[in-house]
Amino acid sequence: MEEEKKKVMVAIDESEFSLYALKWTLQKLHDSLLNSELVLFTVQPIVDYAFIYASTYGVTSPELLAAFQENQKKTAMALLDKAKDICKDHGISAETITEAGDPKETICEAVEKLKIELLVMGSHSRAALQRAFLGSVSNYCVHNAKCQVLVVKKKA
Repeated sequence: MEEEKKKVMVAIDESEFSLYALKWTLQKLHDSLLNSELVLFTVQPIVDYAFIYASTYGVTSPELLAAFQENQKKTAMALLDKAKDICKDHGISAETITEAGDPKETICEAVEKLKIELLVMGSHSRAALQRAFLGSVSNYCVHNAKCQVLVVKKKA
């Protein structure tokens, strides 16, 4: 009977920390990844429509909003394609997924929905005060994801 492959998800964004976490994972966990399903996941943050509405003096066309959403999706897909190419360079195949929403909640929901066993994320290495005001996606996921979470910190 064939053993079911483990599912590993690397959550990425446009930051250098995210890219570092992906490369670190491919190097350090390479042998494990050969026998696992790798999912590259990115979140398209929800556009602040209030800002768009206000900046156009309340005359926001549906086409403009659709263009913003389409641009976000294209950016997310380009990011995932770049990450997938990095995986190929390491001899690892990966599935790519993007969803729209609040990053921390969307990542945790995807972990549960996809039955992920290990979530890998980069860390922006923010100070405590910055984390308090800006929030920390990795900290939220460490406490709320329904799987093991590996946070990769880039050396200074």
